[in-house]
Amino acid sequence: MQHSHLLLQILIILAVARACGWLLRHFGQPAVIGEMAAGFVLGPIVFGALFPEFHASLFAKDSLPGLTALSNLGLVLFMFVVGAELRAPDGVRAQLKSAGAVGVLGVLVPMALGLAISPWLHPTLAPAGVGFWPFALFMASAMSITAFPVMARILKDRGMTQTGLGRLALSSAAIADVFAWVMLALVLALAGGGYADFVKIAVGALVLCAVVFGALKPLYAALLRKHAPDGRPGLMLLAAILIGAIACAAATEWLGLHAVFGAFLFGACLPRDDRLLRYLSERVEFIAVVLLMPIVFALAGLNTRADAFAGPALWALLLILVVAVLGKIAGGAAGARLAGYGWRDSLAAGSLMNARGLMELIVMKVGLDAGLIGPELFTMLLVMAIVTTVMTGPLLNLFAGRAPAPVGGHAPRDGA
Repeated sequence: MQHSHLLLQILIILAVARACGWLLRHFGQPAVIGEMAAGFVLGPIVFGALFPEFHASLFAKDSLPGLTALSNLGLVLFMFVVGAELRAPDGVRAQLKSAGAVGVLGVLVPMALGLAISPWLHPTLAPAGVGFWPFALFMASAMSITAFPVMARILKDRGMTQTGLGRLALSSAAIADVFAWVMLALVLALAGGGYADFVKIAVGALVLCAVVFGALKPLYAALLRKHAPDGRPGLMLLAAILIGAIACAAATEWLGLHAVFGAFLFGACLPRDDRLLRYLSERVEFIAVVLLMPIVFALAGLNTRADAFAGPALWALLLILVVAVLGKIAGGAAGARLAGYGWRDSLAAGSLMNARGLMELIVMKVGLDAGLIGPELFTMLLVMAIVTTVMTGPLLNLFAGRAPAPVGGHAPRDGA
């Protein structure tokens, strides 16, 4: 009976997610935005309000452990592939200074604004017992995230990947995400407890980095050279790769960080081989994105609250939206201007940096799991993630011109 209930949950989640994704594609948006919005539809704000008894029965609290386990596996596999594909785009060395300016300012400006609004948000939105600085530093991290995958998908759809602006944006996003993820890891370490806990987490993370890049990186490179010279590992080698990713995820979970950090770290240590990345997309990413990530969105939706849209909370939501958009666009545009780009290209680069997509949802879940934010602020950040990503296409049309008609198939992540 328990298994049939889990299957019914998955069936409904997948159907709603794909329907919402299909609908948003017809409005020129990545399908992942519709799938993220499906979380709202499946949560208490829509589904729970329309069919309260069925919703309470379908998503009863004691029925969620199975979905939670699948959700965590989806996050681990997704972040593993994101780490594997995070690389310097062609031509990045020639424009490292420009990308550095855009990436660093695209992080520092929204971080500063996130810190600036925290004194207004902390008294009413921080969970009981969470100090100001862990909360404020988390808000700074949440404001600074850029969705490297959704940016790459948008640029690919427009045929802009190899343009100067495309290479600048991709390089900047890679730099920005490294800064932001390191910052988030530090926030979790600080929130872990006392000084001893921080030292344990910091030292453990450094040791893990040394093991991953000092031992696992050459080991897996040698295995791939010997057993998969064509970039397509057999089942045994694929199993070994997945074991490495899950082991690193378990290590960072044990340290007190989130499992996504270990998975991302392991993915980043694999060889930068496009054939291997295509193989991982076909074998791992499709399952993660099509089957498991909609479960992540659904569980996120169950954590949303309608009171985030009423009274003083509505003003807090608007403040978060304004700060998120202003920080990313202004920071990215300022960096591009300092690097010598014109205003239109600079604003286009800032608009691309403003896309947050699924990466913001992962940051929010990390903060919720760590107890740094509650359901009300989680709802506000989810709205911010959806709105900022939806804005990217129209703003890019405004500053860089409209995209050409799409040609060929769709990438597996579809703009995640």
